[in-house]
Amino acid sequence: MKEKAAALVYDQIGAPRIVAKGVGEVARKIIESAEAEGIPIQKNEMLVEALMQVELTKEIPPQLYRAVAEILALIYRLDKAKSKIRNL
Repeated sequence: MKEKAAALVYDQIGAPRIVAKGVGEVARKIIESAEAEGIPIQKNEMLVEALMQVELTKEIPPQLYRAVAEILALIYRLDKAKSKIRNL
């Protein structure tokens, strides 16, 4: 099975939007770019499958809000923890 990846942006206006998605080599490049920028990566095959159905640049549909919100909450907690460590 080919690797899949989707990237979201959330600017706190409306719902998160799909800014990149792809399969195979494109997916690897999305992941590599995120890693290079220090962007957290969450592996969730079922969510990625659902996000692959969303048109590029479009907001995620309401049925994905909860799953994406849980991931965003995790990322915010990780960012907060990193910030505390840097301030020690």
